[in-house]
Amino acid sequence: MHASAPPRKTAPAQTPLPDASPAAFAAVILANVALAFGPWFVRLADTGPVAAAFWRITLAAPVLVAAAFVAGGGGVRGRQPPWGLLGVLLLSGIAFAGDLGTWHLGIRQTTLANATLFGNSATLIFPIYGFLVARAWPTRMQAFALLLAALGGGLLMGRSYQADPRHLIGDLLCLAAGVLYAVYFILMARVRTRVAPVPALAMSTLASIVPLLLYALMLGERIWPDHWGALIAMALVSQVVGQGLMIYALGKLSPLVIGIALLVQPIVAGAIGWIIYGERLGGPDLLGVALVAAALVLVRRKGRSEA
Repeated sequence: MHASAPPRKTAPAQTPLPDASPAAFAAVILANVALAFGPWFVRLADTGPVAAAFWRITLAAPVLVAAAFVAGGGGVRGRQPPWGLLGVLLLSGIAFAGDLGTWHLGIRQTTLANATLFGNSATLIFPIYGFLVARAWPTRMQAFALLLAALGGGLLMGRSYQADPRHLIGDLLCLAAGVLYAVYFILMARVRTRVAPVPALAMSTLASIVPLLLYALMLGERIWPDHWGALIAMALVSQVVGQGLMIYALGKLSPLVIGIALLVQPIVAGAIGWIIYGERLGGPDLLGVALVAAALVLVRRKGRSEA
């Protein structure tokens, strides 16, 4: 009777431990740096925005499938039939297609920083999922870190409307994309309990191709590009490197750490927008950056103290 109790109690206790992994923490930071270049590549692409998302996925798919085979395929763990898992992968692909397509539409109607910030509204949604569903309850330090991240994100987004209300439609599109991104994270977190990161990303990437093509065709976008440079860079940097590292970290870190780390993207995207397009950052933006950085230091310190 007592033998079955310890396994149930150990699962919640292990949730903070992965946050102490230096490799996983480095992976999630590097993933967000790589993903932050995505909006710039979308602006450079000479196709429609959703078509650019289609090419990001399509060009990356062969690389990811080959990497999955080289890695040994990363077979499905457990003895349960894979049909339910395949259904989750299919749904994750559709959610990611909706996220990317809607996000790319918004990118061309707002600033790079705003597009990345609103597109990563999973910053709050995914940790809440962890608290309520996965029961990964925060400590006081973690809750304080999340509060700092929320304040920093609020400062980063708050100046948007004061500077240019014309960004509203783009911001709303990116916000809708962020909700779909959180759905994708939740589904892929389930997949990662049974599948290695590269095969998991390869399968979800394949599941996104057809929905994105149909999305672009429905909008009547230009599909075939004259120049491939930006699309190839987007596929390699954003999907292979950025999303690959993100899916790896998704199986190693808590939803709280993943969520806060997402705010690295608008910081990097804001710097890119400042340097290339003159989308200057003001005092509130820089204070927001400092608050996000402090939140990351706190959750990292929390992980070390429990290691």
